[in-house]
Amino acid sequence: MTQPLKDILVLDFSTLLPGPMATLMLSEAGAEVIKFERPGTGEDARLTAPKIDGESIGFAVLNHGKRSVAIDLKSKDAMDVLRPLLEKADVLVEQFRPGVMDRLGLGYDTVREINPGLIYCSITGYGQTGPKAAVAGHDLNYVGDAGILSLSRGPDDDPTMPFGLIADIGGGTYPAVVNILLALIARQASGRGTHLDIAMSEGAFAFAYWAHAEGVISGQETRNASGRLTGGLARYRLYTAADGRQIAVGALEEKFWQAFCDVIGQPQDLRDDWSDPIACAAEVARRLGDQPSTHWEPLLAAADCCCSVVKTPAEAAADPHFTARGVFERQLNISGRKVPALPLPIVPAFRSPAGSAGRAAALGEDNARYGAPGPETE
Repeated sequence: MTQPLKDILVLDFSTLLPGPMATLMLSEAGAEVIKFERPGTGEDARLTAPKIDGESIGFAVLNHGKRSVAIDLKSKDAMDVLRPLLEKADVLVEQFRPGVMDRLGLGYDTVREINPGLIYCSITGYGQTGPKAAVAGHDLNYVGDAGILSLSRGPDDDPTMPFGLIADIGGGTYPAVVNILLALIARQASGRGTHLDIAMSEGAFAFAYWAHAEGVISGQETRNASGRLTGGLARYRLYTAADGRQIAVGALEEKFWQAFCDVIGQPQDLRDDWSDPIACAAEVARRLGDQPSTHWEPLLAAADCCCSVVKTPAEAAADPHFTARGVFERQLNISGRKVPALPLPIVPAFRSPAGSAGRAAALGEDNARYGAPGPETE
């Protein structure tokens, strides 16, 4: 099958995570992505550990398959290089604070005069307008401001950090990709581009839809670890086995809950976790804690009750299920070594062959291709 974005040109002015992952998805679907970086060191992610022979693994994971142009966007000659690309580009992704691209002469109002059909995607923490538009922040701040960090923060004396970058990826990357694709479809009818204002903090709200229903619409109190999906019920929690491994109990439906209780021998008078969740959970914890995870894993698997042992990332990558589905077959080349690429939610039919080993371009590797002066080095 032909890759759906094979004729799309994307100009990537983003750094670190949300924008680079979004443009990586577009690249995986066939788009040509040109990444613009500052001369000398490139974007900050190139400097991060761990590394293979001096090459950042984190940078390569998010930027393989893209072209790299090292250019000082503040230089008087920058537009000489950028204008021909702006004229023919389909998508531009930027991740600066509001106003920065305007000061560089690359704001949306300026660029759409050059290319009215351009889809211009701005990813920020709080959006292009509003009282917080210029406020600095990171994922932790955004999920805190969205109210979802308060729902399962752990004990007050030892708060639990979120397991994933919910706002960066779920509130930034995914909304950017979805809206870019919607804008490309809309452009087929209108011939016009648009400015997409993606605010990571706003995108985070959707991850706690039930909290919106309870805490915003119905006005119920939402307390730490008290919700149906955040530890308020014994049937949807993490428990620790005797060997220190955690058991993920997700037995929400009654049939799964009863099957789980049968496996661990939970007494009938302590199975009603709606009326007395504390006593019920304490007994579940005691029983699971009596045996190692190796004891419980086959029993829970046989019961098919939505309960499983929590895996490490390395164990997950070696899981026979994911192996059978080819989740980690896609290859990435880092300093000559082939390693598994980051799995992305794009079906194989839309991507290049899984066995092809992509790599991240060296800083400024493609300057000559696009008429930019040779990259400076430090």
